[in-house]
Amino acid sequence: MLKQMDEKSIKIAVIGTGGWGKNHVRVLNDLGVLSAICDSDENRSQALAKKYKINSYSTVEQLLEKETSLDACLVCTPTKTHFPVAQEIIKHGINVFVEKPLSFSSIECEELTKLSKQNNVILTSGYIERFNPAVQDLKQIIDDNTYGELLMMEFHRENRMPMHIKDVGIIYDTSVHDIDTALFIFDSKPNVVFARAGKKFHNSEDFATIMLGFPNQKVAIIASNWITPKKVRRFSAVCSEGTITGDFITQEIKIDDENQTLIPRRNIREPLTLELENFVKSLSGNITKYLVTPEDATAVTKIAEAALISSNTGTPVYLSF
Repeated sequence: MLKQMDEKSIKIAVIGTGGWGKNHVRVLNDLGVLSAICDSDENRSQALAKKYKINSYSTVEQLLEKETSLDACLVCTPTKTHFPVAQEIIKHGINVFVEKPLSFSSIECEELTKLSKQNNVILTSGYIERFNPAVQDLKQIIDDNTYGELLMMEFHRENRMPMHIKDVGIIYDTSVHDIDTALFIFDSKPNVVFARAGKKFHNSEDFATIMLGFPNQKVAIIASNWITPKKVRRFSAVCSEGTITGDFITQEIKIDDENQTLIPRRNIREPLTLELENFVKSLSGNITKYLVTPEDATAVTKIAEAALISSNTGTPVYLSF
């Protein structure tokens, strides 16, 4: 059994505070569980430490040596460093949240999964769109079979390349969000992947279209690019009795059936806050259906690998899980 703890006494450290990591620092501080930060950029970490009145370290080794009562660490470092950093944390018996993707390699994901079970710790990954209220509404509609059977999903995600992304292309940085969302909504894994990707302005691919073929002829189409200047984050779900379209940014969904169009009202909430609240709850023993399991995260990386192979070879890649 995982060790359970009182949410009020939980202590969490953030490793990597640039780019997206600084947002994790802010939210964990708001939740009252931020204990320490670690970043190789000492000026940045010291500035944040002063702002939030917490300890800062320049290496993971220093953090783990000095902060002996940590309940969890968030790993927000570049993708290709995720495996060694997470591995070290798990070996210390500490729960770990790794920003997406869990690793660039599915083999490394499987090794981390095995290690987390051996050390009896929670291992999860930051697929934040599960916690977007629009996606949670869609999940409820599909699970309730309100508009019949889900047959097809489409995702469109566009904007200029984030400046802090250096070591991966758009598939591992951006498309993975929609891969995870498709798996989450379909509650299934694809058996075939076909993709075309290309590069125009960057060293790695900066546009990609991925097709995921699920059992029973169901399909998801994921289109992503770092070319267009306007930020777009949209999805569409085609069911046998209606269509649900949504916007990840506005968190609005629209439901169309043969009789009417519905636009449910809701209060907008920050998905990152919902995601980290869920992680804190999981540390206290309240595991929800939204928590990304290491097996979930491994599947996403395996599909991303297949998408790159398919794009490079021009052929579909068949998968088994």
